[in-house]
This record gives sequence, C-alpha cells and structure tokens, in this order.
Amino acid sequence: MNKFIGIFGIIFCLISVGVQANDSLLRNAYENRQSDLQVRGSGKVIRILPDDNDGSRHQKFILELASKQTLLVAHNIDLAPRISNLRVGDYIEFYGEYEWNNKGGVLHWTHRDPRNNHAHGWLKHNGQVYE
Repeated sequence: MNKFIGIFGIIFCLISVGVQANDSLLRNAYENRQSDLQVRGSGKVIRILPDDNDGSRHQKFILELASKQTLLVAHNIDLAPRISNLRVGDYIEFYGEYEWNNKGGVLHWTHRDPRNNHAHGWLKHNGQVYE
C-alpha cells in the first residue's frame, strides 16, 4: 500500500511539473512575443465563443491556464470533430501550435494535418481525444 501511495505521489509530481513547465513556456512565449511554438498543456474553459465560419470553420473558446494566462483555442472543425458538450468550467488538455497576441495567445493546429507537413495536434475533453 505504501509503495502504491509513493508511486502515485511521484506520478502526480511529474505531471504537475510538466504542466508548470508548459505554463512557464507559454508565459515566456507571451512575454517575448514568440509564435510558431508546438506546446502541450491544459486549462479551464472560461468562455465559449461563437464559431468562426469564415473560410475553414473553427470552434473557439478561451482557456485559463494554472498560471492565470488566457489562451484562445481555435479548433478547426472542418478537419477535426467539434467538442459538442463543452461547458464553461470544463478542463481541456491540448497539443497544438501557439501564436502570440496581446491577449495571451492563440492555440491552433489542434488536429491532424491531412498533408503530414505539420505536427499533428489534439484536444482532450472528458477522456475523449479530438484530432
């Protein structure tokens, strides 16, 4: 039992360090106005925005990271499934490309690249992966 608790504690710490490292990477990218960074992390949905239907359609929402930085997610729903049951307060894990803006940044490429020229991204919500 003690071994199980110890292993669980180590895994929890490693996950927490990974999230903090990614929050730190995103904070540095924001502060230094960097873009085109492949990032992984998680955040809480604080606002759901209307879909962007100009050109490729994108589901849009805003995440708040543990660091309190906000991140606009632009999830291409022409190339990946929509998160149909998304609610404010939900947690999302992500892997995609960060682009700087003055409000915290934008995350896109949260889907597979049909041409295989770009890293495949994804979103994870309630255990389901959207890519």
